[in-house]
Amino acid sequence: MTTRRARGEGGLHWDESRQRWIATITVGYTPAGKRIVRKGSGKTKTEARAKLREKIRDYEDGLAIAEHHYTVTEAVTDWLTYGLNGRSDRTKTKCEILCRTHIIPALGARKLRELRAQDVDRWLADKATTLSTRTLRDLYGCLNRSVNRAMARDKVKRNVVALCTVPRGQEGRASKSLTLDQAKAVLGASEGTRLHAYVVLSLLTGARTEELRALRWGHVDLDGQLDMDPPLPPSIQVWRSDRDGGDTKTRKSRRTLALPARCVTALTHHRERQEQERKTAGKDWQPLGVVFASTVGTALDAANVRRAFRRVLALAGLDPAAWTPRELRHSFVSLLSDSGVSLEDIADLCGHSGTTVTELVYRHQLRPVLLQGAAVMDRIFAPSAEA
Repeated sequence: MTTRRARGEGGLHWDESRQRWIATITVGYTPAGKRIVRKGSGKTKTEARAKLREKIRDYEDGLAIAEHHYTVTEAVTDWLTYGLNGRSDRTKTKCEILCRTHIIPALGARKLRELRAQDVDRWLADKATTLSTRTLRDLYGCLNRSVNRAMARDKVKRNVVALCTVPRGQEGRASKSLTLDQAKAVLGASEGTRLHAYVVLSLLTGARTEELRALRWGHVDLDGQLDMDPPLPPSIQVWRSDRDGGDTKTRKSRRTLALPARCVTALTHHRERQEQERKTAGKDWQPLGVVFASTVGTALDAANVRRAFRRVLALAGLDPAAWTPRELRHSFVSLLSDSGVSLEDIADLCGHSGTTVTELVYRHQLRPVLLQGAAVMDRIFAPSAEA
């Protein structure tokens, strides 16, 4: 005589269509009151009972019973779809590219419950032969967050990715700075182009490229207030950035920078040129008040600036592929350091919260000479020095 199973022991029945014994157990209920049932199968009763006992043991231990067929691709896709809420479109696009290019092709077919730490270690080690350490960290973060989300939703018992470490990858492209002669060549080559004021301002004030793209005329003072005590020189207010929300990179990055005379001249000519473009565009002009704008008044994006900067580099006799607009900022640091400006003053001018960031990011541009910004740049790029 067969004995009925007690509550909590699950069930065991023969599935004719599958020709297998099926072990089932109810592990809970959905918010709508529907049973949450997990199943295990076997060719024999013994095999099915063994799987059933494993599920019951996990259930009694309070462990989530992982889904057997849930893959890494499903976990990553779920995180990309629902786990990036509140992030900027730029961040979402970056994560999408990393996951679709590197994670899913290599690990996507693996069942998540069968993924092992050594699998992740081997994958990271393979990627380390071609990718930078920064990219490896980003890949690790995407996979780790995906599995964490899956674990929180009872798709897997534990996150094996958290047991792994990120190896050292390939050296990224090292930033460099222009020499004084190269800087003068670039300044000369930019004259007459629409990017001239941008190049002058970036090289002589050290403002970040995303800060200059977001600069408004309302934050530019080309006259100064010389009747005040002490007098205020011409300046720009670096209060915005082309970042999510329009904020600068850090709170310390909100700063007001005195303008060297060459910047005042370049911006004055730039404003006159922009006024002519506004008249030419007529009703198509976008009155956004952007300093560095297109011919219809819209803000320039990073790609616009890169293309225009490459044309300037070619005119200056430099390799366009070897330089980027952000290296004008590095050149600013190098030129100031060569002229004896202290590390503390350079950090303030760059908008760094302390000298640690300045030393870490711009260590190749700093010189061991420790002896403010606009006055030094006026001396370096004085018209008499170029004659």
